[in-house]
Amino acid sequence: MEIKIESPHFTVSQQLNDFTKAKVGKLEHLNERLMVCEVYLKLDKSSTDDNKICEIKVLGPQIDLFASQRNATFEDAVTEAVHALEMQLKKAKTKREKGRDTIEIEDTEEETTE
Repeated sequence: MEIKIESPHFTVSQQLNDFTKAKVGKLEHLNERLMVCEVYLKLDKSSTDDNKICEIKVLGPQIDLFASQRNATFEDAVTEAVHALEMQLKKAKTKREKGRDTIEIEDTEEETTE
């Protein structure tokens, strides 16, 4: 899986870059067919502490997922966004498996009625 990290208006430190790639790389274990993961790290011009935004877009065959999180640190925002994507990938996987089960059940019923 190719991981692209973009940060408009500031430079990402090597430590944050490595941390982000390690966290986002774990998504590949849930779905090996993921091709591209685009990470956007942004700073919001607000007076609150949670002005760091992480947006992650995951692209693969027949799957496009997106998660956005805001937190006080980029590390926390990345961790929460990855967790949200993990939940989305698990949900998509169970949905896909349920679809397969219903197709198999329908096929066996047709064969027995004939």
